[in-house]
Amino acid sequence: MRRAIACVAYAWVVAVGAMPSAAQEREAVVLSGGYVLSFDPAVGDLRQGDILVRGGVIAEIAPRIEAPGATRVDLAGKLVLPGLIDTHTHLWTSSMKGRFQNTPQSAYFAVKAHLGRHFTPEDVRIATYYGAVETLASGVTTTVDLFHNNRGAEFFEASRQALVDSGLRARLLFGAHDDTPPDETADLERLGTLAAEWRDSRVTLGFGWRGTGTGSEQLLATGRTELAAVRTLGLPIAVHASGETVAPLAASGLLGPDVQIIHATGASPEELRIFAEAGASLALTPVTEQRVGYGVIALRDLEPMERIGLGIDGPGLAGAADLFANIRLLALNEAGASGEEGAVSPRRILELATRDAARAIGMDDEIGSLAPGKRADIIAIDLQALGMAPLPDGDPAALVVYSAQPADVDLVMVDGEIRNRDGQLLGVDVPRILGDVERSIRGVADRAGGWPAVRD
Repeated sequence: MRRAIACVAYAWVVAVGAMPSAAQEREAVVLSGGYVLSFDPAVGDLRQGDILVRGGVIAEIAPRIEAPGATRVDLAGKLVLPGLIDTHTHLWTSSMKGRFQNTPQSAYFAVKAHLGRHFTPEDVRIATYYGAVETLASGVTTTVDLFHNNRGAEFFEASRQALVDSGLRARLLFGAHDDTPPDETADLERLGTLAAEWRDSRVTLGFGWRGTGTGSEQLLATGRTELAAVRTLGLPIAVHASGETVAPLAASGLLGPDVQIIHATGASPEELRIFAEAGASLALTPVTEQRVGYGVIALRDLEPMERIGLGIDGPGLAGAADLFANIRLLALNEAGASGEEGAVSPRRILELATRDAARAIGMDDEIGSLAPGKRADIIAIDLQALGMAPLPDGDPAALVVYSAQPADVDLVMVDGEIRNRDGQLLGVDVPRILGDVERSIRGVADRAGGWPAVRD
């Protein structure tokens, strides 16, 4: 099946049927003839345009580019746009798909804690790589991965290596784990060493903060210690908050422009004002927020927040690494909450997964739009796919928001390297990955004493 993610080890060049090497791709590639949806006001949209990529960077965008010696990739009949940005995920939970079965014993938080204690570093590596390549195949080129099963240096290294191997651009957040006592900080010494030694520009480092919980003085004191150390290192920070944990976070005095707040379901207008005045950003994950019963969020409820992006929140809980599903659900939430079909434009919703998402995570100078000087993180959606349609008159954003799905992603380029072509990941052995995932999660369950009971 053409759109199945398959093991690919072949060469292809558009003009003659063979694929350029990664080195050639980074040197010079012209993505040719697609409808370019740039999300950059200076570039605009081109109904038919070329994008010249050199050394991992967009060098030029124009209706037609002549670049002798460059590989020309024909994208006629494709919609070309910036790679999608997943502003929040937990890739290490990817192997737990199907284990959260909506009973008290099989609910997400219970199962995650039960199984997470029995992961080995190799289990982390397998699950993270599995989730990362699925994420990449779905058109996401950047993800913010909060690793909150960090039980030692080898666990974090396994997560980092999986992301490097996958080809995704990622920010990996150094977190704690479910059994960390409230008076115990994350391993700040190890974090400092990592920050000093980190050299990878595609997979970068950040901090996953536990926050203030429901107002525990001990957890607040621990948080002050952690954030003081993390801010000395200059690392970005992310923290979960929903329901009864929102108010203590708002009152903590610890927020700033370096903090990304995840969910914020149940936040009052006053709490949102505090978040906004602190300069914090917000990550929304509509699919998982509804999955676990956090509630339904609509953009109209989030004034005055200015920096907002969308996220998947982990393929394990979300069911798939599908940012399109979150794009669509947020659009539907807007119409449903307002009672108006025209409550929000499709272009605005799509910006939350591209340009605005990049701004929310502080990377808009590098990614999120297509313009000369930006990193070449680019995807193409096949307008000839069964679930798609020919280009409509006017803005094609609605076609993406309401029709596109991961199977329609025809090309994925990250940092100038083509990772997915003709709907297939390059150099990825999917049967082997799935076999590794099955052996890994069954081993975890055996060490955990079996799956939690599933009862009504």
